[in-house]
Amino acid sequence: MAADKGHRAARSLSRPADSHDKTVNAGDASAAPGAYLLGDVRNDSNGAAPSEPKEDTMELRHLRYFIAIAEEHSFTRASERLWVAQPGLSTQIRRLEKELEVKLFERHTRGVRLTAAGELLLERARSVLAAAELAGATGSDLRAGVAGAIRLGLSSEARWSQAAQLLERFSSKRPGVELTLLEGHGGTLWSDLRDGRLDAVIACSSFRSGDLRSLELRAEPWVVLVGADHRLAGYAPLDSDELQGEQIAVTGHRDAAGYDRAVAGLLDQLGVTAALMPGAPGPARDAAVAAGEALVLTTAPIALAPGVLQRPLDADSVLTFELMWRDETPSSALSAFIEEAGGCLEPIAPPRRELALVA
Repeated sequence: MAADKGHRAARSLSRPADSHDKTVNAGDASAAPGAYLLGDVRNDSNGAAPSEPKEDTMELRHLRYFIAIAEEHSFTRASERLWVAQPGLSTQIRRLEKELEVKLFERHTRGVRLTAAGELLLERARSVLAAAELAGATGSDLRAGVAGAIRLGLSSEARWSQAAQLLERFSSKRPGVELTLLEGHGGTLWSDLRDGRLDAVIACSSFRSGDLRSLELRAEPWVVLVGADHRLAGYAPLDSDELQGEQIAVTGHRDAAGYDRAVAGLLDQLGVTAALMPGAPGPARDAAVAAGEALVLTTAPIALAPGVLQRPLDADSVLTFELMWRDETPSSALSAFIEEAGGCLEPIAPPRRELALVA
């Protein structure tokens, strides 16, 4: 096959044989991984300093020709494998050697073998073709949801117990999707979701709004966090009457108001009179619990601070969680995540009385 007569202004790598529609600047470090290394092959065999890249017409098909000959150790067998006339194949390799200013093959009676320069080019050419194939699959990968990015918010006041399982399953099935997690107050995450800074949020249902789409997740039972030296310390289910007169820590933060209202609503529903006290966030709240200064009502805590115990609340009330996203067509990656979330749900049995939440 004859070489192209119309030389491009810069070195390019295009699709094989009769397709010249996609090119990559092989002298540019921003090109496909390994592509910019090809320009150094011409001097690697003699140790001389690499020369400045020059204008040429290297294309992906030339690299495919070269790889086929290297793997077959024969121009004849490579010609049959590629369905390319042998004279044209020989011409292309001679031009490639001239362009790189190195000899790629040693000819002998049984065929050909690679020179030192040819061995180096073979390694780099395979990297270039692999990168080109990966780049060419970008569109199909995005459409199939096996590539892309998802920014997911997880509420920190109360948690959904199956979040870790969902993330592990999704990541193992779709490792090409970049999954970024952000934890925070449900109200903060809700604002970020509506403003487009997040793609989805897992939080209790009190943060749902009419302009968001949602998938109802498994409801979580309430638990009580209590200090190890508190009078209510233990591991058995805690009767709700034991909460009478206790100090219950809430966030007191405007972006966690939905959670605070859920706690107040739960106590009211249980007929419990307790003192709600705004508590400091995170470790400071845990320190107050460990010191016996307050109790905390929450769901599915992921880790307990030293000196803090967890007791199930002996009551029928549960807190419902939802996966929420904007009311628009989700990306393929997000659609796959939503489908995975629906697939890992467990049935709620027997039915339990759900705590009514006010947005």
